[in-house]
This record gives sequence, C-alpha cells and structure tokens, in this order.
Amino acid sequence: IIRNIFILSKMKTYILFASVAAMMACGSCAGHQEAVTTFAEAADPYTLTEAEQQQWTALHPGLHAAWGDADVRCARGIVPVDTAETQTLTVWKGEREGALLLLWSADSVPGATCTVSDFRSDRSVLPSSIADARFVRYALADSAYKIGFITEQTGKVLKPDMIDSLRVFDMSPRTVRPLWLSVSVPRHAEAGTYSATVTVSAANGQEVSLPLSLQVLDHVLPPPSEWAYHLDLWQHPAAVARAQGLEMWSNGHFAALRPLMERLAAAGQKVITATLNKDPWNHQCHDAYAAMIDWTLKADGTWSYDYTVFDRWVELMMSVGIDRMINCYSMVPWNCELEYFDEAADSVVTVSAEPGSDTFRRVWSPFLADFKSHLAQKGWLEITNIAMDERAPEAMDATVRLVGECAPELGLALADDHKSYRRYPDLRDICINQNHPADHNDILERRAKGLNTTFYVCCGPEFPNTFTFSAPYEAELLGWFGLAADFDGMLRWTYNSWPENPQYDTTYGYWSSGDTFMVYPWNRSSLRFERLIDGIESAEKVRLLRAAGADTSELDSILTRYTSGAINDPAQPWRQAVRAARAALNRL
Repeated sequence: IIRNIFILSKMKTYILFASVAAMMACGSCAGHQEAVTTFAEAADPYTLTEAEQQQWTALHPGLHAAWGDADVRCARGIVPVDTAETQTLTVWKGEREGALLLLWSADSVPGATCTVSDFRSDRSVLPSSIADARFVRYALADSAYKIGFITEQTGKVLKPDMIDSLRVFDMSPRTVRPLWLSVSVPRHAEAGTYSATVTVSAANGQEVSLPLSLQVLDHVLPPPSEWAYHLDLWQHPAAVARAQGLEMWSNGHFAALRPLMERLAAAGQKVITATLNKDPWNHQCHDAYAAMIDWTLKADGTWSYDYTVFDRWVELMMSVGIDRMINCYSMVPWNCELEYFDEAADSVVTVSAEPGSDTFRRVWSPFLADFKSHLAQKGWLEITNIAMDERAPEAMDATVRLVGECAPELGLALADDHKSYRRYPDLRDICINQNHPADHNDILERRAKGLNTTFYVCCGPEFPNTFTFSAPYEAELLGWFGLAADFDGMLRWTYNSWPENPQYDTTYGYWSSGDTFMVYPWNRSSLRFERLIDGIESAEKVRLLRAAGADTSELDSILTRYTSGAINDPAQPWRQAVRAARAALNRL
C-alpha cells in the first residue's frame, strides 16, 4: 500500500494516510489482511464515570458486535447499550442504503475486518460485492453550537464522523469502533426479501456473525444524473491541493479532484462552483479560493482574460456528470476587491470595485462582454450564472442592472439572507435561507417559468443541520423539509472547505465544527454526507411516485408537520417523524 506522509502540526507527529485507491482495491474480500493504522485519533476529553468504567470491567472478554442506531453518534469510550441483533434495510432498485455496525471489546482486537456474504432470496442472488463496510473514525468537535461570528470557544468533544477507506482496523482496549455498511442495489435486481450474513473477524481468531435482511421493493430509482432534486454543495479545489500536498491546478491536483467530485455527482449534484477572480469570500475558510480566470490590463488599455483553468475545471466537472449549472462567484465579492495584472506597471494590482461605482462598471463591463463570448464558444452560455452570496439589495441592484446591459444572456444566482428574493423574480437560481419565510406561490410561479428555487443552511440554524456534533438524522431531515416545503432542492455553502486537520479536529474559527465541509481529504465520506443522500433519495422517490399517480395522502399528512414552523425546534420529535415518513414511503 502506497502511503502519503503528512505532518499534522497540532499532533506534532508524522501521520500516515493510506492511499484511497489502494484501499478501495481491497474490496470486501474474505480473509484477514495486514492491519494498517492511518493516524492516531485525538484523546477523548470526556472522563468516564465510575459506573461507565465498571461496565467495561464487567464485560465478558472477547470481541462484541451488534447493529447500532444510525440516527445517533456513539461514544468511543462507553459500552453501547442501544443495539440490536438484527437489521432490515428497505430499498428501491438502484438505491444505496446504509447501516451502522458497532464493535467493542474490553481487550485489544488486532486486525478487525468485516465481510458480507451473498444476498439470497427464494428466487434470486445478489453478490456480496454490493455491500461495502468501512470503519468510522472519531475526531474532535464543538461541544455546542456557535452562534454566528461569536469567538467564544465551546469546549470540545469526540464524535464519530469520517468514514475511512480502511478495511481493517486494530482496536484499542475499552473502545467502541463503528462500521458503516452501505448496500448498493442493482437496478436489475429482482424484488423480494434477501438474507445475508455479516461477519466481523479478528487476526487472533475471534469472530462474530450477525444477520442482515434486505427488502428490495418493486420500484426503480434512476441514476443521480437523472434526479430532479437540485443539489448545490459548493466545491473548493484549493483545499484539495493544500490537504493532499499538490501544486495548485497541476495534473496531479486535477487527478485528485476527480474522485472527490465523482462522489459529489453520485449524490445528485447539479451545480459547478467557479470563481471569476480572486477569493470571492475574502478568505473566510482555512484556504482561500484560487482564481480560475487570470485578468490582464494590457499596455494599450484593453483587457485580456485567460480561461485555461476555468475551462479545465468545468470540463472535469461535466465529465463526472455535474452539468446542470455553472455558478460563477462573484461580481460582488465579500470585500469587493478585484485583482489583475497591469502590463504597463508590470505588477499585480488590487482594486476596490463597489457595486454601482465607476470602477465597478469600468472593470466588469469589458469582462462580461468577453466572458459571454467565451461561454458561447464553449456552448456553456445558457447554463452559466453570475452568482452572489448574501449580498445586500443595493449591491444586487447594481449588479443585476450591469449584467442586463452587458450580457443579458447570462443568468443570475443569489443565496439570499436579506429576505429580498421577491425583488428579483426572474433570477435563474434563487436560494432562500432556511430560517426565512418563502411563499409557496412564489416557488410555483418561478417553477412555471423554468426558474430554480432552493433553500440553504450554513452557520445556522442550530437545528436541523450537518455539524459534526449534529445527530446524523438531521441531515436526512433536511431532505424531508425541502420536500414538504416544495423547494426544488437545497444548497450548502461548502462541500470540502477543510480546516487544517479535519480528520483529527473538525473545529474551525467562528463556525460550528463541520460547518465548512461534508467530506474529508482523500475522498472519504462522512456519516453526515451519507444521511444527507438518504434525504435526497427520499425526496426524489416521492417525486417519482407522485408523478406516477400514487396515493401519497398518508405521507402527505406526516409532511404537514414539517411546514408548521417548528422545524427549528430540536425539542420536537423529529427523529420519530423521519422514521414515520420513511415507513410511510416504504409502504407505497
């Protein structure tokens, strides 16, 4: 196995990261493999009570395994109590579904592995290769929600989140180790109930087996590229270059981006995130966003633009199936600064271009004309939007006006936190803060005109969200909320804006831990991301059933709770509501 060595400064030690490609090649093959430790997890800040310590003392020796509750995050140092001996997954053909398996022992367990047998029904067999078991890792997270830009620290806790690429793990004594088991059902599968055996074994001969039942319904979920659900998770290429030690925009960088973006495409992503100039968000993340277009003011006073990186990035994203929209940030960056090379001065110049100012018009007018021409040549003009993030109405007014004058063929997109979306009824892509009201008639009117309307979560609300301390079911709840409110989909402000060492510590600055990313370096998923996909798949299945004329009245009555205004109240029984909605959907 090829290993890539990085230094995690907070740990002050060298950490070994196993190559994802090499580990993926291991599959779920039978037999023991050499144990590989990719990195040492953080120490648990929590001190066990005497009763919790006694639970380990009273535990009989050997390896223990049981099905866990995928809706909650289990502690690494506490003996699990909410477990089950059986597990049933109900799925459509073409769907991917996951389950949580827990391993624990009072003693060390060398070389723990998990294998899954073939899935057998009375009439058919599905191969074991449709199952994929991966170990879940623990990292530091905030102990509580951080409100907005408050700098006060909340304290840290240890939470499981990252789904590692490892297929084998050395367990320390008195620890719990989760496994995420995902099952991808082929679209050609025969409907029916299948049985399989999940076996956890260790290098010292210990072994535990558990039954797994797979109920395949007689419905087919199309591939993600055909889903109507409009998912927009902002991508951050520069973070990949830094985290994986690659030169920005090099061949190696683009090669590393591909599998991470393939994972995003498999979640139903529809939008390419591109930058028009230097960092549009004024370096609010650990890594600044790198420019994709180089601007040059020539000695004769004319402008030229190098689209090489922009084109390569868009072409990469389209090649993995993300091709519905190109949202380009931003004509109104957070500090309103633009950067270009001044040929006459032989230097890089930074200017402030406030919307509506003479400078704003002087620098953006020639760019819009040239950009429009370039997009037309590439065949991308009709899907490209000039995008703004949470900009004030006055700034938006100036921008909408200038784009209309210089490049009316371009679309416009806005993530709106000023309750001003009605001010721009013809914007191609409007995303409304989940905390703000949206009139259903507005959504219907926009949809009738072919315009897109979604909601978003970011540093808020506290609930539901996808922080690393959030209950995993909250991510799925977002899908049900969007369905109930009849949005076209959802946006989240970042897919992979990683802090310094996210696999060790998910906290970052003002933001609640995990707010800046959904997946991890080296193309590793998370419990949050997998559950987000569950919600998207549910919304897509309901859309298909309604289109086919199915009677969804039972499910609709459950969904009325999601639009009651209580969605942000964590004291409400939302976990039970998600389960009830799932059960009603499975009965259709």
